[in-house]
Amino acid sequence: MHIGEPKHPVPAFIANAVSEGAAGLASYPATIGTAPLREAIRDWILRRHAVRDIDPEKEVLPVNGSREALFSIAQAVIDRQQASPIVVSPNPFYQIYEGAALLSGARPFYVNMSASNGFAADYDAVPRPIWETTQLLYVCSPANPTGRVTSIDEWKNLFELSEKYNFVIASDECYSELYFDDAIPPLGALAAAAASGRSTFDRLIVFSSLSKRSNVPGMRSGFVAGDRNLLKNFLLYRTYHGSAMSPTFQHASTLAWRDEEHVAENRRLYARKFKAVIPVIGQALEVDWPEAGFYLWLKTPIDDTIFARDLYHHYNLTVLPGSYLGRHSGGENPGAGYVRIALVTSIEECREAANRIATYAKTL
Repeated sequence: MHIGEPKHPVPAFIANAVSEGAAGLASYPATIGTAPLREAIRDWILRRHAVRDIDPEKEVLPVNGSREALFSIAQAVIDRQQASPIVVSPNPFYQIYEGAALLSGARPFYVNMSASNGFAADYDAVPRPIWETTQLLYVCSPANPTGRVTSIDEWKNLFELSEKYNFVIASDECYSELYFDDAIPPLGALAAAAASGRSTFDRLIVFSSLSKRSNVPGMRSGFVAGDRNLLKNFLLYRTYHGSAMSPTFQHASTLAWRDEEHVAENRRLYARKFKAVIPVIGQALEVDWPEAGFYLWLKTPIDDTIFARDLYHHYNLTVLPGSYLGRHSGGENPGAGYVRIALVTSIEECREAANRIATYAKTL
């Protein structure tokens, strides 16, 4: 339960599309991707995020999963000739952000998301000198590991900060399609920009993926969308990076982005697991539904590393210590005292895991 790897079955129509597109393996792919794929992504963005328009030629770029692009964007954006470049990261966070910052020649600055502020990023705590040298800021919404969704007011504040200090916002939205109320999908950065009255996506790029949405992590299929000038430079970088998506997977991805039925079924399966697990764990520990995603962010009654270690030792169950997802900043590690539980396996195994967690917690 410690790794966020989707385990639901691959939708049959996607598997069939991979087989049908096998002839594409005989061709080198273009880094910019096929027109049908970029148009399918554009159409999905228009349906899902209520933006007025987005240019599939200049504002959409297929990538090999969001992880690869989240890392490489820092290499393309950070200007090492500027003194002491900063990459702002949420804390706790997806570890790719930190690695991307360090290997681009920048220094990460961690913005805590703790229970005391409802797991919102405390951007007011960022000193002005940090903002003045910030070149890139990562946002994850819905957040890994907490499942919290960034609000419209928070987005507006970020847009204002980006405009004032001239940094790029990289919005990681790989969990955006895993939510619990079909009437209230999580707000994305592009939709927030449109709702804020912005006519362009200047200094804003979003990252999305089929891995969680469509249960195809092995396809390594996602996209980046937003600021056309940033994407022009990112595309140039990627032509040297050698990271074009296989034509076979581009064909299957085109169909996947055009279908929502399998995504709704995916959400239903996750909701069933949360409904089964939360009452059981709640018999022994305080536990809440996340706003979105497939993680439980569970507060532990003892040190989180000891909790995870003993749960594995005595009950053969692995969860991820929250302190491993955070860094000490501002006098605390905001991940400490929590564990992340990934509800990715079958509902039967999730129920068994919940029983083991509750049984163990009652001994503490």
